[in-house]
This record gives sequence, C-alpha cells and structure tokens, in this order.
Amino acid sequence: MQLYSGPINKLIDELAALPGIGEKSAQRLAFHLINMPKAKVERLAASIVEAKEKVCYCRECYTLTDKDICPVCANEKRDHTTIMVVENSRDLAAYEKTGKYEGVYHVLHGAISPMIGIGPNDIKLKELLERLKANDIKEVIIATNSSLEGETTAMYISKLIKPTGVRVTRIASGVPVGGDLECIDEVTLLRALEGRTEL
Repeated sequence: MQLYSGPINKLIDELAALPGIGEKSAQRLAFHLINMPKAKVERLAASIVEAKEKVCYCRECYTLTDKDICPVCANEKRDHTTIMVVENSRDLAAYEKTGKYEGVYHVLHGAISPMIGIGPNDIKLKELLERLKANDIKEVIIATNSSLEGETTAMYISKLIKPTGVRVTRIASGVPVGGDLECIDEVTLLRALEGRTEL
C-alpha cells in the first residue's frame, strides 16, 4: 500500500536514487520541495537543467567546468609543470580549499577496480600520458584515495610514468585508509600534500 499519491511517490523515488540519499532523506526533501514557493522550485529545476546542458570536461585536466578550459588550468600563475592526479572533481575541490597547492590537476574520473570491471582504459589515464608527452612536466603527484582501488591506481600510474623520467610522488599518510578526500579537513589534506613521498 502506497502512503502518498503518484507525484509524491515519484518525487521520493527520484530523490532516493541520488547517491547518499536514503528513503527517509528523500521523503524529507520531497516534502520540503513541495512546500517551497513555486518560483524557488522553478529556479532549482532550471539550475539543474542548465548545469546538465552546459557543464563539460576541461580539455586540459578533465575536471567539470562550463568553459573549454577550467579556471585552474587557465591561470598562468599556477605551476603547470606539476600535476596532481585525483580521482574526481570533488577531490580537486578539497585540495583547492587548502589554498596552498600551486600546481594544476588531472582528474581520472574513477579508479582502477577489477572487481567491478573498471580497468585503465575506463578512466582518464591515456589523457594523462598525452599531457606528459605534450608538456614539460617535472612532477606528478598521485593523490588518489587511500583505498585498495586508489592504491592500485597509484601503483599503475607510477609504473607508467617512471620510465619517462618525470618525478612521481604520492601524498603522505594523514589521509586515513578507506577515507574519501572530499570528506577530509583542509589541515589533514595539507599535511598529506607536504609530506608526500617518492614512489
């Protein structure tokens, strides 16, 4: 037996399908949206549609942006000879919050995970190697998560890049094993960055 009418159930189902939103949170959000003024709901819906239509990958680092090149890659004051490799755009944002990293990024959009069928060709590794060939890169900092998949990806990248002569480092501990970078405070991220080690 359904407790609510069709449109309410449909809204709850759509919200519950989002990552990190359970049934109860979806129900709370649905009722909040229904009680919002119509103009606010329309602005929210329009911003979702606009983001979906206009957001794309930066052609340099593959983070999400609404321009051809993201603000970090377009910034000439950044050190374009140092690339930090992260799993997703949320990890990039977490490091940017520290305000201390001066280089640029490369977003993989995932990590190698044979258990769920994600191999090296399923993430932006080929694009990273092309950047290394086309530019004078001095260091690649691998800042993948401290999970099994993140460590596997870090080792794979290290083995690919070391023969090219580019310095390869890994962020230091301080980031807990199994922890996601986006959930870690800026001080811990900064310590991990400053204490990175050679791979």
